[in-house]
Parts: sequence; structure tokens; C-alpha cells
Amino acid sequence: MNTTPVLKAHDLQRHYDVGGGAFTKATPLRALAGASFDLYPGKTLAVVGESGCGKSTMARLVTMMEPPTSGTLEIDGLDAVHGKKSRNVARQLRQTVQMVFQDPYGSLNPRQRVGAMLEEPLKINRPTLSAKEREEAGRSMMQRVGLRSEHYDRYPHMFSGGQRQRIAIARALMLNPKIVVLDEPVSALDVSIQAQVLNLLNDLQEEFQLAYLFISHDLSVVKHVADDVMVMYLGHPVESGPSKEVFANPQHPYTRALLSATPVADPRRTRNRIKLTGEIPSPLNPPSGCTFHPRCPLANERCKEEVPKTLTRGPVTVACHAVEEGRNEAVARAKA
Repeated sequence: MNTTPVLKAHDLQRHYDVGGGAFTKATPLRALAGASFDLYPGKTLAVVGESGCGKSTMARLVTMMEPPTSGTLEIDGLDAVHGKKSRNVARQLRQTVQMVFQDPYGSLNPRQRVGAMLEEPLKINRPTLSAKEREEAGRSMMQRVGLRSEHYDRYPHMFSGGQRQRIAIARALMLNPKIVVLDEPVSALDVSIQAQVLNLLNDLQEEFQLAYLFISHDLSVVKHVADDVMVMYLGHPVESGPSKEVFANPQHPYTRALLSATPVADPRRTRNRIKLTGEIPSPLNPPSGCTFHPRCPLANERCKEEVPKTLTRGPVTVACHAVEEGRNEAVARAKA
């Protein structure tokens, strides 16, 4: 295993100013509030949570679509926050990180042939390549993702959803990136096709030693593809660690609630469903203390007033007063 991370993120934050005008002050929206993680070659980090938890914001920061409000982001040894001021550094960073979007029907240009889509990144970033070399590279990548050579001159509407996502994956790999951000890459596909695309992603990861940042809300998918998991709630990482450890022994009450709602294929296996009451609070007006306390079955007065610190529990980190005080284990034993 390569022990040198290809990406280092520390205390990433992203705030937006919402509203405001000539006589009113804008309200800060804290979409991401302090995420720290590393990505390693050949490994997958899955970021999970409900809608509005900050997953997509994190994807935009890692792909450099937006700058972080604060924090540091290092990609392949380069400063991705301040280094973009240099044209050469910016070009290198763009080639190092690529993205596959959720909707294969909306992410491809309907007026452009598949071959032209695959060659376009090379035209922009590899200007010394000849037209023949670009076409050879495009056709070779099509074969790697399981498409035939005759597909090269067709338009997107001539393909199924699974085939379109294969084209999107091929396009993302044309510049030989080291990091690929996968934003819900199979959620728009039929269940029968999802496994095929996930297996393809796994094969490509092994072949090119790609680091994946896998954005998802489907824990049944995450369980099978992720090496590490980060659970987000209202912009805050609440639990992170090796996938096997988090799924086998979840610490945070929110992680336990998410896992309890995940369908189980075995009809003989029973699971106690943990029902969360209420809606996710607005990030424009987050709760005081622990942001999860209005919905947490283990919340007490301390949770309402004090922001929990990140604790280390073996290979897992978790931010929860109940974990610190041992209340989560006491409740789990009582229900067992």
C-alpha cells in the first residue's frame, strides 16, 4: 500500500452569504464546517449523510470548482488553495482531479459525438498530440470501460443510462488523473446496472491506482465499495474511520440511525430501527452546541450548550458527548 496520501484536507470550511442588500445584512450559511481527511492511491473514501449535510460542497472544494472559506487543501503535493494563482500549477491540479457526476443524462453534451467528448480534454491539456493520437487514446479508453469501437461516432441519446455513465467515466480518465470524485455515480441507474458500473470502477481503480472520493447516501453501496467512511451531519463530520469498523461498531447516534434504516437482504436477521424525529435544522440557523441534539435520542443539557470535541476511539474518530461519557454504550446494552 502507498502510505503517502495524494490529497490532504485539514479543517476545510465553506460559508456562503445568503440574502442581504442595501439595508440588510447577509446571513452566513455554513455548508461545510471543519472537514479533515486524507485520500490514498488505490483507496476509496465514502462521504455519507442526508441531503444538506455538505457532501456536494466537499466535492466542489476537492475538484476546485470553489475555494474553501478557510482550511488547507493539498493535492499531489501542491497547494490547491493558493497554488491556482500560477497557471502551470492550476493546469496540473485540474488534470490530477476529475469528476463523474450523478446524472448520466445531464452530464453529457447531447450535440457532441462520444469521440469528440473524449478527445476534448486532450485538445485543451495536451496540445502537442496529433489528431490521430487523440483518437487512438479515446478509442483505447472506450475499450477499457467496456464500450465497442463503433460507439465512437455516436451521440449520447443512442446509449442506455449505464452506457452513458461508462462514457462519463472514460471522459474523466482521459487525462490520467490520480483522484476521481464520484458524486452518486450509480444512484440514477437501474439496480441491475449498478453492480456492473461499480465493478468497472473497482477494476479501473486497481489498474490505475486511483483514489476515489465517493459521495453517496446509499449505505448498502458504500459498505461494498469504501475502504474508509466519513459520516456528515449539517456540515460537520460526526464519525469517520475504516468502513468495516464503522459498519460493525458505529459509535455516533446519527451513524447508528443511518445504519438501522439500511435494508438487510437476510429475512432472518432482525434490526432495531432507530427513528429520528424532526427535520434537519436549517444551516442558516444551526442549533447551539451539538447540531444533532434536537434529533438525538441521547441528548442532554451539555449537548445543547457545548460543541463536542473529536475523540479517537481505536481507528475511528467521533464527535459526540454521549460517546465521551459512555451513554451510547449503556443505551445499546439496555436495548440488547
